[in-house]
Amino acid sequence: MAASLGGLGLLQGRVRLAAAAAAASPLNRSGPRGLVRGGAACSPTGRGYSSEAKGEEELRVRYLDEENQGIVVLGLNRSRAKNALNKNLIKMMSKAVDALKSDKKVRTVIFRSEVPGIFCAGADLQERAKMHSSEVSSFVSKARATINEMANLPVPTIAAIDGIALGGGLELALACDIRVAASSAKMGLVETKLAIIPGAGGTQRLPRTIGVSLAKELIFSARIVDGEEAKSIGLISHVVEQNESGDAAYRRALALAQEFLPQGPLAIRVAKLAINQGMEVDLVTALAIEEACYAQTIPTKDRIEGLLAFKEKRPPRYKGE
Repeated sequence: MAASLGGLGLLQGRVRLAAAAAAASPLNRSGPRGLVRGGAACSPTGRGYSSEAKGEEELRVRYLDEENQGIVVLGLNRSRAKNALNKNLIKMMSKAVDALKSDKKVRTVIFRSEVPGIFCAGADLQERAKMHSSEVSSFVSKARATINEMANLPVPTIAAIDGIALGGGLELALACDIRVAASSAKMGLVETKLAIIPGAGGTQRLPRTIGVSLAKELIFSARIVDGEEAKSIGLISHVVEQNESGDAAYRRALALAQEFLPQGPLAIRVAKLAINQGMEVDLVTALAIEEACYAQTIPTKDRIEGLLAFKEKRPPRYKGE
């Protein structure tokens, strides 16, 4: 498994070569824009996990078990500050993401809040007010880099938005592959109210998600939308009615993650790479990237297992090899 997944690093290089070859093709008229680079199972309430987490931890990393094995939940837990992003939380997130990207057993990552009614209120403005201007620049750069690392995780990522997601909180969610929100959730990039702009990817990921014109409108006005409107404009993939436990979006995210588990783990990683890289270039180059990615799946044991399982009319037993 490690050898197979390690091949994804080589695939990155092959993808770049494929892009270069496609760019040189006479069929490519527009030219490339360039590649951007263990214990209890989850309980019926969605609050049981296989790992322990101390009550004071600002970020809880939990590995689910049994039928949910392979799903990792990162829970923001700064209740006193509405999960606002401060230096310590960014540091913890960076450390967690760094560990996850090299963990071959991880299949899907869910980002959620452990604080009822809040996903993330954005930057910690009390901490920000005490910073020198040079410190602000350094902090924003670190936050941007951390969120970029989240976006580049090789496995599917899901943001479960059960409450307010403003500024950096929405930027965190935008870095995820899929967003699920409660209808009562509130979302917006509100930085222009403070005479600044989104600085952790918001000005780039929002227009790529909902379109340039509408993204400008929301950023210029600092408008906040609820879950229903967010779904209607394509900001989120799923909207659900909030429940008494306040974790409806998390439950929906968990159900989505469970749909991913039976599929070939290598195939999912390569599919994510192909989609992410392909969306940043012209179609001819993107198709070359897809070809290079597809070729990576051909020699795998998982592909043979899939064919054998189909022939024998049984569920496949994939090992990521």
